Amino acid sequence: MKRFYLLLSGLLLLQTAMTQNVDWQTDYEKSGRLETPGYLATIDYCRKLAGESEIVAYTTFGKSPQGRDLPLLILDKQGLTDPVAIHASGRIILLVQACIHAGESEGKDAGLMLFRDLAIPDYLSATQPPDSPVTRLSGNLFENVSIIFIPIFNVDGHERFGPFNRINQNGPKEMGWRSTATNLNLNRDYLKADSPEMQAWLRMFNHWMPDFFIDIHTTDGADYQYVLTYLMEIYGDMDDGLSNWSKNIFIPGMESQMTGNGYPVFPYVGFRNWHDPRSGLITEVAPPMLSQGYTALRNRPGLLIETHMLKPYHQRVASAYECLIISLGILNKESKTLTTLIRSADQYLSNASFINTPFPLRFETRKDDSTMVDFLGMEYHAEKSDLSGGDWFKYSNTPVTMRIPYFSSNQVITTAKLPLAYIIPAEWAVMIERLKIHGVKLTELKRNEIVRVTTCRFKDPKWRQNPYEGRHSMTNIEYDEFEESRVFPAGSALVEVMQQSGRIIPHMLEPKGNGSFLSWGFFDAIFEQKEYGESYVIEKMAREMLANDPALKLEFDRKMSSDAIFANNPALILNWFYNKSPFGDNRKDVYPVGKIYDLKVLESLKQ
Repeated sequence: MKRFYLLLSGLLLLQTAMTQNVDWQTDYEKSGRLETPGYLATIDYCRKLAGESEIVAYTTFGKSPQGRDLPLLILDKQGLTDPVAIHASGRIILLVQACIHAGESEGKDAGLMLFRDLAIPDYLSATQPPDSPVTRLSGNLFENVSIIFIPIFNVDGHERFGPFNRINQNGPKEMGWRSTATNLNLNRDYLKADSPEMQAWLRMFNHWMPDFFIDIHTTDGADYQYVLTYLMEIYGDMDDGLSNWSKNIFIPGMESQMTGNGYPVFPYVGFRNWHDPRSGLITEVAPPMLSQGYTALRNRPGLLIETHMLKPYHQRVASAYECLIISLGILNKESKTLTTLIRSADQYLSNASFINTPFPLRFETRKDDSTMVDFLGMEYHAEKSDLSGGDWFKYSNTPVTMRIPYFSSNQVITTAKLPLAYIIPAEWAVMIERLKIHGVKLTELKRNEIVRVTTCRFKDPKWRQNPYEGRHSMTNIEYDEFEESRVFPAGSALVEVMQQSGRIIPHMLEPKGNGSFLSWGFFDAIFEQKEYGESYVIEKMAREMLANDPALKLEFDRKMSSDAIFANNPALILNWFYNKSPFGDNRKDVYPVGKIYDLKVLESLKQ
């Protein structure tokens, strides 16, 4: 009888294990690793994990334009769901993000498996052989790290599901679309934050203030051997301490472990001539409209993962999974060091030396400084196309190690002298609200105030002919600075630079910031002329102006001789005189945002 019960008990355990295998397999695994699930199936699996495990919680952080919830999974060893409590416990927070480009779904499938494997250890013990790589997974991996995971960021684009959404991509069978329902690329929207999805993401980010960020993509471009490439901001736009830690601790550890586990990696690069690796590799500083460029300026290191579009889908998912495990292990080990560096970086932004040092706004890759590297490419050649007339690159299946130049040295080309504070007039409330979404702390004036500010008048502004990300952004931003006393009404916003978001504020409010509100067209109305003079009035007045003002006549003669379009356009000529007259709009082309450098002025406004 005892033997019977032992046999029955064994059968029940086996049945339980088999049930677990079926129940906890992801849709990706059930498909033979060929397909990725839709939105509803993904949410169902997230809810199922949260319902089963005490250390996993499911929530949402906003809604899309089409009304879909933006999902968020939380894994904390104590089941905590409050970032303040998690940080108080001594753990750091890792934010992992997938499907910002919804056709690039590796991160979603890798992340769901990772959460399952961390939260449901019985599944692993029942399904994996003892020597399986996933036996590395244990509670030690999240002893000092809590994870928040966005399986699908671009939820509306994700449901524009089909087999023809990524022409360069080898699987899955069907996938989502790159842009949102309003045709915006979320990974160009971090700074301007036009989309409801990005506004929700920024609020979520400021609520959680994660200590490390991973954004998982699929690359386009040339063919090469690497299943996964990566990028981190180590070229000058992030705090020095965090940059050095990323460069000297995280990257070497990640690279060596990835290579040792069968996934050699290389920095994500462009090519001096597109599709042509032998022309030279280029790495650039990411602008803050991109995910890891934005988080770097918020003093939070970000790892951009780019799996290779031509590799089989299961290899891409596996490489992303491997990179997540390795990153989690490094962060778990380095949690205290990273916490100290982040605290130091945030504290520096409250130091006067921050605003007294020229602030870098734009970088460029130096073309005169390169190193020779070994790049694991694929053999290829270029032919002149008889169809398009361009170069037709043809790749073979032959791997080759290329010794080629790598341009990764960047130099600052634009800086700003930071003020103590910027001041935004109350009538530009849209800009004030956009800053609040970014977590910027503001002080609103309680009454009308006359304030002495530094501002600028723009000259020769130009814009893109075609829209880019829903806007006609500026292509030429030139101006002359000047000081003036101006009335700022009650409700105007003082934006002090010495705060946690101090590195991102100049990019938004300095005209030449990389992705400034001005460059995106938020202030386009200031360039519009609203009053005009009739020709029969201006003809007479122009002659009087020329007769009474020799300097004006000299300026007019020079413009007539140097600008043929102007010289042959009567309307432009007369309008030029109108704008030089006392009737012209003296506020046209003047930047509404002022800068305050005087501490006494700032303190008086805060009272």
